[in-house]
This record gives sequence, C-alpha cells and structure tokens, in this order.
Amino acid sequence: MQNFNSYTKQKWNSLYPADINPISSEQLDRLKAFNDQIDVTDVQQVYLPLVYLLNLTVNSQRQAEITRAEFLQEQPLHIPFIVGISGSVAVGKSTTARLLQYLCETLLPNRKTQSLTTDGFLYPNQVLKQRGLLASKGFPASYDMPALIEFLKQVKSGAQQVQAPVYSHQSYDIIPDQHVTINNPDILILEGINTLQLPADQNVFISDFTDFSIYIDADTSLIKQWYLNRFQQLRKTAFTDPNNYFNQYAKYDLETALMMAVKTWKTINLPNLERYILPTRPRANLIIHKGEQHRIDRLYLRQY
Repeated sequence: MQNFNSYTKQKWNSLYPADINPISSEQLDRLKAFNDQIDVTDVQQVYLPLVYLLNLTVNSQRQAEITRAEFLQEQPLHIPFIVGISGSVAVGKSTTARLLQYLCETLLPNRKTQSLTTDGFLYPNQVLKQRGLLASKGFPASYDMPALIEFLKQVKSGAQQVQAPVYSHQSYDIIPDQHVTINNPDILILEGINTLQLPADQNVFISDFTDFSIYIDADTSLIKQWYLNRFQQLRKTAFTDPNNYFNQYAKYDLETALMMAVKTWKTINLPNLERYILPTRPRANLIIHKGEQHRIDRLYLRQY
C-alpha cells in the first residue's frame, strides 16, 4: 500500500513490547460489539502499542500548542486531541472505540477521555422521509454535515461544553431533546463511517479536525459475511423486542429475512462502502486490517 509502512501483528507488538495485561477476558467481552471477535492477545499486541503511540502524539501536539502560544504571547488553550475511527458497517469500529477509551482511561489516568459516534448527526427519520433519503440512510447526504462540522469547530476551539445529538439503534432515529455533552477532554474518540469523508457542499474534511485517524479494514466478502452473521444474531435477540424498529425481521422465516438482509447489503451497505467509505482509506494515519473471524493480521502506518 503506497505511502504506508506495513507491519505484521508481531512486528507491531515489538515496537512496544509491554508485559502488562490491562483488561480481563470478561471485561473485554463487555466492551466488544455484538458478534465481534477480539481477545486479550490482540489487546496486548495491537492496542497497547497503539495507545503508546497515541500518548506520544498527544504529548507532541501539546508541546506544539505551548510553543505556538509562547510565540504569540498568549495563554495556551486546552484543545482536545481527536482520534477518528472509520470503516464499513459491521467491521468493528464500535469495539475499537470502546476498547481505546477503556485503555486510555486505564493506562493514561491523567488524561480525560470521552467518545462519541457520528450516528447522532444523522438527520431525523422524518427529515429523511421528506427528502426521500430514508432508504439511503448512512450515505453522506443522510447526515447533517454542517451540524457535525460546527460541533467539531466548537470542540477544537477549546469550548468547555459542547453538546451532540443522541441516536437510538432501538428506534433507528434521533432521540428528541436528548444530548451528550463533551467536556473539553484531553482525548476525544470520534467513531463513524464518515470521519474521513469530504462533506458535500463543504470545503473542509471532517478529518481536518482529527489529529489521528484509524481505518478498520477487511476484505469486502468478509464484511458482508460479518454483516449477515450480525443480522442473524440480532434477529434472535434485539429484533424480537416489539418496540425495535426492525421487529418485522424477527417475524419472517429465516430464509425471507436473510433475503431482505442481502438486498440491504447489495443496495445500501456495499454501494456506500465502495463509493464513499473505502476511497477515504488512504487518508487514515493507521489502517488496521482484519482477516477471518475479525482477527487483526496486519497494520499500515502512514509515512507522511
């Protein structure tokens, strides 16, 4: 991959061979996303070196901010360091975000860490219906990108409190009058399929606001299988709730439900991946590639 240094998991681990185990298997099970696969070995070999690299990068940025403030004869502002996490649906972005937050809080206790998903910046379903975009939910046009850009501007201006909307996977919609507050943390982990995209009608990338970006990668055939596996598991669990937006899938027989899931993959998730998500991969600072069973097999660190 051009402009990237390639590392096996073992080579990556050798960059920071820490002999510590900051998380138990039980804790890891609670953190990982539905139907995701990760074990303590991945934490030690991949995520510990990553947290170490992030800490070095945060320190470097802080020093640069202090130096700039001294030159301008100003007081340095406390600006959050934003870590962006991108990749396809069902590839494991949420697990990476939650695990990174846990490890930063555990290993870097003097740094305040918060996380946020860009799902909260999807337009409400009513707006999507009015614009004929409900069937294209997840595509760039379905997001309120001006609101997301404004949110990031406020965070990067050093604002003490910035609010973001909250999205419910239960109702498949924005929760009215509910917000999450970002309180000027040292590290903000921003997770979403669009964290590396260029918004339509905007002259700024979301990645312009991120200080370190991670792309979770895998072969498309594997992602499709993970998506369908997750769908089948959700059909037996969350979808059985009568209040769940996708409750109808639990009522169909398995063959019919799977046909509908495959159609969703072909008409929504795959085109979104090929047109809008995968082309952003070269913008990432780090690409984490997964093979069978979500096992990390290679990492790519951008050179410049």
